[in-house]
Amino acid sequence: MITAHDIETLLRESFPNAQIAVQGDDGAHFAAEVIDESFRGKNRVQQQRAVYAALKGKMDGANGELHALALTTKAPD
Repeated sequence: MITAHDIETLLRESFPNAQIAVQGDDGAHFAAEVIDESFRGKNRVQQQRAVYAALKGKMDGANGELHALALTTKAPD
């Protein structure tokens, strides 16, 4: 079972300087906020694709460990 800490660890590998907050404790449904300079100038879809790529397939299909992730992404203010 995946945990909020596991998700944060995966995201931290791709976004080492980001502000990352992950909530959720049922093992399947989570909410994450990722604030990173790399998102500047990218639209929301591009930002979210970068985050999903960082999760390395954990959300892929019926066998994915992570079933739902409410995602907020933005560049720092």
